[in-house]
Amino acid sequence: MTKTLGAETNGPRPKRRSRPERGDKRMSLGEHLIELRKRLFIAGGAIALGAIGGFFLAPIFIDLIRIPVNMIAEERNAQMIYTTVTGSFDLRIQIAVTIAIVGTSPIWLYQIFAFLVPGLTRREKRYTFGFFFSAVPLFVAGVASGWWVFPHMVLVLTAFSDTQDATLLVARDYYDFVIKLVLAVGIAFVLPVFLVLLNFLGVMSAMTILKGWRVAILLIAVFCAIATPAADVLSMFLLAIPMVVLYFLAAGIAWLHDRSAARRLARLGDDPVVVDA
Repeated sequence: MTKTLGAETNGPRPKRRSRPERGDKRMSLGEHLIELRKRLFIAGGAIALGAIGGFFLAPIFIDLIRIPVNMIAEERNAQMIYTTVTGSFDLRIQIAVTIAIVGTSPIWLYQIFAFLVPGLTRREKRYTFGFFFSAVPLFVAGVASGWWVFPHMVLVLTAFSDTQDATLLVARDYYDFVIKLVLAVGIAFVLPVFLVLLNFLGVMSAMTILKGWRVAILLIAVFCAIATPAADVLSMFLLAIPMVVLYFLAAGIAWLHDRSAARRLARLGDDPVVVDA
């Protein structure tokens, strides 16, 4: 005879635990190392080929970052300079490597995920890939925003000098200025995604995110001080304020997820429990 506790016999049946998937194969340490070597070889080869192409694209990129310098030159003497004999060649190599890393990012990021995915559960795979494909557009949007901001930043920062003073920008330092600013803004757009990912995986609750807001603001300030070129206060605040806003936005999304998870657990707690008598 079967008794039903907490509901009628025609009520919803309790869910059974899903069985573990069959056919799962555990890899040995040697197989993991072989797989890692293969992934690293593919990623390294893609970056090397990208660097070759980036070397020929470097002059185009140099012309683009020279635009604000030309705008400054309309009012006073301003130009990019090289302080060493190999300065021009070194800059092209640096730009080529940057183009290779950014341009081939879908390839080497996929290799990283392909190596990590076999060790993840089905739920973790769903969350990881979901947030990966949402983080990439956010990073691209952040890089595009940083690229749009950098000419204005150059004009603002160089405007503090008098018109009779010359603005001579060392090419390598100027390139570091541009790339740090652009990448810093791109990273700022992506960081909240990882907070939400940790919340969805059950690693960090919304209350934990909110309670750590003081530490988060301190870390954001330190990051902005390091990442922003010349560590000037204006650039620091222009980057820090959006990051703080995105941090609290991530906390809000995590709070909504925690509420939804709590309601789901409450519904499961109200489900009938079937016992045999």
